[in-house]
Amino acid sequence: MSDVAADKRAIQEIVDQWVIYSDAGDWDRFAELWHDDGWMSATWFQAPASEFCKRRREGWEKGVSIIHFLGAHTADVVGTRAIAQTKMTISQRAPVHDIICDVLCTGRFYDFFEKRDGRWGMVRRQPIYEKDRIDPVDINANLQLDAELLARFPEGYRHLGYLQTQVGYAVKETGMPGLKGPEVEKLYREGKAWLAGSASPGEPG
Repeated sequence: MSDVAADKRAIQEIVDQWVIYSDAGDWDRFAELWHDDGWMSATWFQAPASEFCKRRREGWEKGVSIIHFLGAHTADVVGTRAIAQTKMTISQRAPVHDIICDVLCTGRFYDFFEKRDGRWGMVRRQPIYEKDRIDPVDINANLQLDAELLARFPEGYRHLGYLQTQVGYAVKETGMPGLKGPEVEKLYREGKAWLAGSASPGEPG
């Protein structure tokens, strides 16, 4: 196996472990996937990865139901840096107006990696939110959404954002990248700059 192939394999293993450890509540190993200066952005959270690990664990212990599924994966590796993209689906279950609902949000994880002291680790994770939907678990339930609240969120995570506000999260209404638009184009530029040796992994927010 070539060095690049080995690096790509190690990166994909970290991407897979992120989902397994997160969804299984394996918090010690989950925290080890990041470098110390790692940053995590999500609809409900934008802060250092160490704080994300703490908040994710707190939600888990309170019964927050968020799980992930992964699909196609690719990684561009240049020396000790890499950008990985992985198709994913975020699935969250929670009550919306007293009706238990599932939201499925499809997109990509866009990850900034670096190899330090011989170890690959995550430096920044930025989901790209492409499209989503909401469904009552009971198909006979009559779910009525507030059109004004729904419209506050971008198309890519409109229903996910709606559900998350119902359980008390402060959801970011602008700036998150979707399938197209200036936000995702900015992210792509930051990824290219990272591979070219930029001092930081863009401007995460």
